[in-house]
Amino acid sequence: MDIENPEPSYTVFNTEDGEYRTTLTKKYMARKAYLPPDPKKVYAFIPGTIIKIHVKEKEKVKKGDPLLVFQAMKMNNILMAPINGVIKKVNVKVGETVPKTQILIEFK
Repeated sequence: MDIENPEPSYTVFNTEDGEYRTTLTKKYMARKAYLPPDPKKVYAFIPGTIIKIHVKEKEKVKKGDPLLVFQAMKMNNILMAPINGVIKKVNVKVGETVPKTQILIEFK
């Protein structure tokens, strides 16, 4: 091993076609871990502004009921309830600008 050219660190990936040795980038190693979607949380799918909120905390909703109006890219999007349930928390206010992936509403 040379000080100027250190031996790269290899990772082995097993696939159906065989085994592959490769190096991983710093960006790949620093990535966020994947989390499966939680149906009890409604996220902002794109940055935007909250125009209207149709629900309150502790209110019962059915799947498909409107939760809020979210303006993104000059379009008003009505976010619907993904499940039947009770609203645990509304994390936004009318007029608030939210970033992508912010939790807007949580269910019990």
